[in-house]
Amino acid sequence: MKQIEVQILQQSYLLTCPEGHESRLLDAVERVDTAMTRIRDAGKVRARERIAVLAALNLAFEIADREAADLAAAAQPVASPSASASAPVVGHQESLLPDTDQQRLQSLVQRLDDALGDDGRLL
Repeated sequence: MKQIEVQILQQSYLLTCPEGHESRLLDAVERVDTAMTRIRDAGKVRARERIAVLAALNLAFEIADREAADLAAAAQPVASPSASASAPVVGHQESLLPDTDQQRLQSLVQRLDDALGDDGRLL
């Protein structure tokens, strides 16, 4: 195992990863740092923990969107370009998520708000 020091949202972390996987870890760190920086720079959320939760939700939705697109493409014999884009949780007025997913997201955000307590709301 190899240890690598990285910066996420201007804070240092010492991470361990298997030999040969350093570039994948650094790519992941860059994605997380970028997602957290965008949320922080939007000015709506200040608490680092909340920024991390929102970044994780945004990244999870991007992954779910890709998986859904891959499943849809695999189900169709002729590939067609996808007209939908990823729908991050933060910064968008209109959601590209189906109503059931949007309701699940709102329920999850409410549960997170309840769990995080007096620090304020996520969105």
